[in-house]
Amino acid sequence: MEKNYNRMQWRMLFATMAGYTLFYFLRKNFSFAMPGLEQDCGLSKSMLGNFLFAGGLAYGLSKFLNGFVGDRVSPRKMLCSGLLACSLVGVALGFAPRIAALFADGPLALAWTFGLLFVLNQVFQGTGFPPCAKLIAYWVRPNELATKMSLWNTSQSIGGALGSRICGLLMGLGVIGAANQGIGMWRWCFWCMAGLGLAGAVSLWFALPGTPEEEGFGQPPPKAAAQASHPADGQASVAKTVFLNPVIWMLGLGNFMINATRALVSDWGPTLLQEAKPFTPAGAGRAIMLFEFAGVAGTLFAGWATDAFFGGRAQRICVFLMALTAVSLAAFWFLPGTGLATFALGAAGFCLYGPQALTGVAAVSVCSKSLVGTAIGFLSLFSYIGASVAGKACGVMAQNTGDWRLPVLTIVCAASLGSLLFVPIWNARTYAC
Repeated sequence: MEKNYNRMQWRMLFATMAGYTLFYFLRKNFSFAMPGLEQDCGLSKSMLGNFLFAGGLAYGLSKFLNGFVGDRVSPRKMLCSGLLACSLVGVALGFAPRIAALFADGPLALAWTFGLLFVLNQVFQGTGFPPCAKLIAYWVRPNELATKMSLWNTSQSIGGALGSRICGLLMGLGVIGAANQGIGMWRWCFWCMAGLGLAGAVSLWFALPGTPEEEGFGQPPPKAAAQASHPADGQASVAKTVFLNPVIWMLGLGNFMINATRALVSDWGPTLLQEAKPFTPAGAGRAIMLFEFAGVAGTLFAGWATDAFFGGRAQRICVFLMALTAVSLAAFWFLPGTGLATFALGAAGFCLYGPQALTGVAAVSVCSKSLVGTAIGFLSLFSYIGASVAGKACGVMAQNTGDWRLPVLTIVCAASLGSLLFVPIWNARTYAC
């Protein structure tokens, strides 16, 4: 039974990682399409910032609401249907000019079409994380949680890295002269990822397992007995465990700063690198791919270090990693050329993605299995309000000043504040201890 349990646990981990990677393909492709949307469709940075702001709020609210739903429905049905819906919206985004022309002519109709489709995509994106978090909470033992959930969280970096590389190459095919970035090729950023998403939704329907009980294990195997340290399902109060829990609130505020910091690179990175640094579209894709792959290494390191040196208290290592993120982003801005800037951006990715993953680990550690979706959904409100505010603010500041200095230095301050927010919960108890 122990051998079969472990084999099924790894199947769950890799299947959910593949699924969430595909969700990232279908979310981050918009960032690489944005330079082409500016040039080809006449959308301004301020307008694109509005899309990011509205989309981030929609995504955060969707993850919050779907956290409740995810605690009550089949993870397989939720994840596959959400991935299918995102893929269909991706196809529609590639045809957005034609869809807009069906209703009205002019830039306003086009802007509304792009904006509404982007927000709709973000709503469906909110169905990706809750079913994955539910399966992880049921299958992974508490004393392994930080390590294995951090391994799972590398799916975000892998999705961002591979998606950045693919979209960077696609956009590079449309470059004609220095002033024309991705003419016409932005459509393929949506269509290619939508094709992968459709294929993935079908495959995951057969690959994803249910909970251990649904797979016939009944009681957890002996080594999983540590799960008894969690509060019993059904006995935990939602208000006391989640909404009135000061640790969850501090994790949420920390998440706000983490995602505000991340938005600078994930949302505006391709545009920033090409306008403030001498990067080509393909070069920007390589730099962001390094940022994401460095995040994979950083996530794995942070999870291992949490279990090995910090007794499962994920918030402790977040203090140091967020401070180093601020230093790395400042170095990225002030270092000349592309080589050193790329290295500093990679260092920022290494440091940032650990806290990105570990706030979820900490939330799972302080909640019962039956409420993990609700807790992480609540944290997601903070996460994507932070991403929305930063996405909008960075676009407005860059548009009004004609320079990226102020947005970058503002985000450096946000990362520094994020480090300080984890200090008050340094000694917060976790069930892995």
